[in-house]
Amino acid sequence: MKKHQVVKTYKEINDKIRSGEVVVVTAEEMIDIVKQEGAVQAARTVDVVTTGTFSPMCSSGAFLNFGHSSPGTKAANVWLNNVPAYGGVAAVDCYIGATEPCADDPLNKVYPGEFSYGGGHVINDLVAGKRVHLKATAYGTDCYPSKYMENELTLSTIPNAVLCNPRNGYQNYNCAINLSKKTIYTYMGTLKPMAGNANYCSAGQLSPLMNDPYYQTIGLGTRIFLGGTQGYVTWSGTQHKPGVRRTARGIPISPAGTLWVMGDLKNMSPRWLVGISMMGYGCSLAVGLGIPIPILNEEMAEYTAVSDADIFTQLVDYGNDYPNGISRSHGQVSYAELKSGVIRFNDREIPTVPLSSVVRAREIALTLKDWIQRGDFLLGEPQFTLPT
Repeated sequence: MKKHQVVKTYKEINDKIRSGEVVVVTAEEMIDIVKQEGAVQAARTVDVVTTGTFSPMCSSGAFLNFGHSSPGTKAANVWLNNVPAYGGVAAVDCYIGATEPCADDPLNKVYPGEFSYGGGHVINDLVAGKRVHLKATAYGTDCYPSKYMENELTLSTIPNAVLCNPRNGYQNYNCAINLSKKTIYTYMGTLKPMAGNANYCSAGQLSPLMNDPYYQTIGLGTRIFLGGTQGYVTWSGTQHKPGVRRTARGIPISPAGTLWVMGDLKNMSPRWLVGISMMGYGCSLAVGLGIPIPILNEEMAEYTAVSDADIFTQLVDYGNDYPNGISRSHGQVSYAELKSGVIRFNDREIPTVPLSSVVRAREIALTLKDWIQRGDFLLGEPQFTLPT
């Protein structure tokens, strides 16, 4: 095991937060600090690096307890603003998924469908304080005899609401192009024919898992920024795939780690949970997520100094390869190139389109920095870290 020149503990850093002596910088600020001072001195100086990302995260949703009716109802089928929710949890519990479309949505029958309202929009309406119409049907039991329930509810009036997102914060993702001869509509947005544009979805150097590539400080119990309040990492996300090819600095060059995250929906903000519609594809939810990375040693300082020029992803054809399960890269590009607005492909320049907001990611990192500096946010030491 490598012997570090700098060694800190979570307790030491949290004591600094409580005393107001903590040194916190954003992931963008850390790049220049390490460049100018070196990793060892940066680790001595900096205690926490904050990260952030704001983008569509389809594997998201919320568990809601909407309270008992009189007479009681064991809800079997549930709709919230006419969006189906899963009722097979308990009598008055349900799970509303971000990608569930409205029950009467024409879907892609009129192509491309608009998908103007779905589960992500319901979640946004709830955190915005709006009224949401609940309808539930049941088969009736001796203890819950009612077979129908209808009500108007708000987030403040229901007993419990928890954001529970099984897969957020992807560590890198494909850059999508379309090599077919027609425009296509995907979860990576609208893609013009013959590589007319290239769509990507990552905050790059601000992205949480890019700043701790081997998940040394991230796992069960890590306290995070989620939806505008404090939340937690509760498990590795579905499709967690750490064993991919990486650069010499440990940065994966294709989709890798993911996070399962949870938090109190009642404390969240509509600014950081936004329902979105993706033409021809479906509904989703844009989620604001940020993770503080404790600088426990100089290795962590080095990891958090990663820049967009150090991070690469693959060009993947969504016109033919992806829908047919063909795993193939049509080239590799850096996030510095993607964020420049154009990349070169087949000896020509094509425009790039971000699905992730760097402006919002930067705001999250700065907000998290402020919370920690004010002593309002302590680091959560993980009980165990994510699988590598």
